[in-house]
Amino acid sequence: MSIEIVRKYFSSFGMEDRILEFQVSSATVELAAQAVGCIPARIAKTLSFKIGEEPILIVAAGDAKIDNRKYKDKFGKKAVMLSQEEVSEKVGHAVGGVCPFGIPETVRVYLDESLRRFETVFPAAGSSNSAIELNMEELERYSTAKEWIDVCKGWQEQEV
Repeated sequence: MSIEIVRKYFSSFGMEDRILEFQVSSATVELAAQAVGCIPARIAKTLSFKIGEEPILIVAAGDAKIDNRKYKDKFGKKAVMLSQEEVSEKVGHAVGGVCPFGIPETVRVYLDESLRRFETVFPAAGSSNSAIELNMEELERYSTAKEWIDVCKGWQEQEV
C-alpha cells in the first residue's frame, strides 16, 4: 500500500507520526481541505506530467492551475499529464494519493511558487485519505525537489 511506503519514508526521519489519516476521502483538493479543516488553497496538490516518457511531479497550491504558456517556457514542451495507469506505474502512488514522497529517484519533483504564501501546507501522504502538514523548508527537503518554479496561474487573484 502506498501510504505504507510514505510512512516508511518518513520513519527514516522520525516523522511518521505526523501523517494524518482520515475516516473520509481526501482524494480531491476540496475533500482534503474538509478533512484537514483548512482552506483549499493550503492543500498541496501533486500534479503528474511527462516530458517525453519521463515523469515529473509539480506540487502546487490547491487554488492554482497550470499555465500552459509558463509550462512550455519552462520545460520546452506542451503540458501532457500522465494517465491514471502511468501515475501508478511510474510514480508509485494512485491518483488521489499522489505525493512527492517515497517515489522512485528518477521522478523529478518541482515546487510551484503558489505554495510560498503559506506557512504550512498539506500534501497527500500516499493514499486517498491521508495528508501531512509541512512548512516550506520541510516540503522542499522531504520532496527532494529539484527547484522552485513558476508555472501556475489563478492563485494570485485569490484571497487567503
